[in-house]
Amino acid sequence: MDRSRIEPLFAAALVAGASYYANYWLEAGGIAAIVWKGAGVGLLAFWARGKAVNQDGRMIGAVLALGALGDVLLELHGLTTGAVAFMAGHLLASYLYLRHPRIPAANWIAPPVAAAVAVFAWYVFGTLPNPELLAVYVFGLALMTASAMLSRLGTLVAAGALLFFVSDWLIFLRMGPLAGSPIPQLLVWPTYFVGQALIAWGAVHALRGEKAAA
Repeated sequence: MDRSRIEPLFAAALVAGASYYANYWLEAGGIAAIVWKGAGVGLLAFWARGKAVNQDGRMIGAVLALGALGDVLLELHGLTTGAVAFMAGHLLASYLYLRHPRIPAANWIAPPVAAAVAVFAWYVFGTLPNPELLAVYVFGLALMTASAMLSRLGTLVAAGALLFFVSDWLIFLRMGPLAGSPIPQLLVWPTYFVGQALIAWGAVHALRGEKAAA
């Protein structure tokens, strides 16, 4: 699989995801805007599933599909319901990444790191509604990020996971210390979508490369 060749479905995902950033200024609503929001990561999920050569390849497609579902549920049913879909994706991604550890101790390092980040989030954002639920979600988010950084699926996956983490952290800041500032709102979507695209591209190519080398 040629890493330099961007296939039409992946290109369509990039166009859909990048163009949705314009909705910050357009402020479109309704079903069309919800479909628009979910299209970018949804198309990444279809692309990844089509490139799958084994169970792990199908798993990264499912992770992306849960992300697209979260995007849609955020608009339809609010933050808590959307977070459930994202949390499921984080846990599935963590399982996948730790199946491909870069170091033997990865399974022992990622959970305590995630727990420490969750406690920190509970401390920093303790004045927000339901800080305990936020801490639980941050545990899943941090576990996914740490697992990606400790996996051998490559720097693109690790960078994408970090951008996803930054995007969600910006959401928390928008709800608390930076409420009213335009900076989080301007950066949430690009960091999120670029992160998902890097995860998709990096994981698909890494998994196909491992399959070819087996």
